[in-house]
Amino acid sequence: MVSDRAMRTMIGLCTVILIAAALRAADTVFAPIAVALFVIALVRPVQRGIQPRAGAAAAALATMLLALVAVAALAVLSAWAFGRVGQWTIVNAAALQALYVQKLALLQDAGIPAEAMAGLFDMRLMVRLAQQVTAQLQGVLSFTVVTLVFVILGLLEVDVARRQLEALRDSPAAAALLRAASRTAAKLRAYMAVRTAMSILTGLAVWAFARVMGLELAEEWGLIAFVLNYIPFIGPLVATVFPTAFAALQFGTWQVAVTVFAALQVIQFLSGSYIEPRVAGRRLAVSPFLVLVAVFLGAFLWGIIGAFIGVPILIAILYICDEFEQSRWAARLFSGLDAEPVMRRDSCGTGSA
Repeated sequence: MVSDRAMRTMIGLCTVILIAAALRAADTVFAPIAVALFVIALVRPVQRGIQPRAGAAAAALATMLLALVAVAALAVLSAWAFGRVGQWTIVNAAALQALYVQKLALLQDAGIPAEAMAGLFDMRLMVRLAQQVTAQLQGVLSFTVVTLVFVILGLLEVDVARRQLEALRDSPAAAALLRAASRTAAKLRAYMAVRTAMSILTGLAVWAFARVMGLELAEEWGLIAFVLNYIPFIGPLVATVFPTAFAALQFGTWQVAVTVFAALQVIQFLSGSYIEPRVAGRRLAVSPFLVLVAVFLGAFLWGIIGAFIGVPILIAILYICDEFEQSRWAARLFSGLDAEPVMRRDSCGTGSA
């Protein structure tokens, strides 16, 4: 009996590893599909509202155009902010390198060995970094085009898939999947609404603080904080470290850099650890440990896109697990709530997906 259980466990682990390897090897296929399903869940209410008056095809097209405008606006703002930071870095690279060498000399005069740090900052490195950012932006553009194709095809077929599942009345698994899809879509919309509100609040706070401090590129830092806040843990950290490094180089004192770092950390803490949990409440309860695992695992599999989509995938997996008796324990264990009934069916509503 023990050997059978151990064998099943080993087979399960091997299956998970093989699936992860397949997802990473075929990221150009699976990543756009995952993001497309996420977008469909977000814009589905718009399609349901338009479809009775305009028809299925027109509703799908109008919904896709709405999603395209939203994604394009976010992409343009992100490209502008990161591009401005990169351009500013390249233009001021010589002055920044001179300041860097000056600070190293001060460290050496104080008896602190700094020879190993002499080659860490270089103009050529800044140019290569800007070129890499440009290449990444081009990759995101092609990824967006493929994703939008999946979105419009999915919007055209989502009602067909729902009716197919509803027709399988004698199949408990079909009914469970339909309920899981409905609950997952509702929770993803709530998740993105809260995340967007907190991202806007964080971006405004970072912009206001940068203006008060006299930090250059204040608008850009605010936009970068807004965009990166959609990626839990990693995004806020990057949005804090970059302005801190620039503050150290711009003002030339470690006291200002520490002040900037501390203030940005307070902003991120108040937004992510104090305000957001109170706004979200129990509806978005997920184990913080599992959220961090989802972000890092997603980044490992699919890069920045995976870091963004990791938490929505985690939410979908937990709701699917909650619909089946054999896996319900996992959904409750990783919900982040105390030992009581969790993920109640009425917590996010049961409207059609």
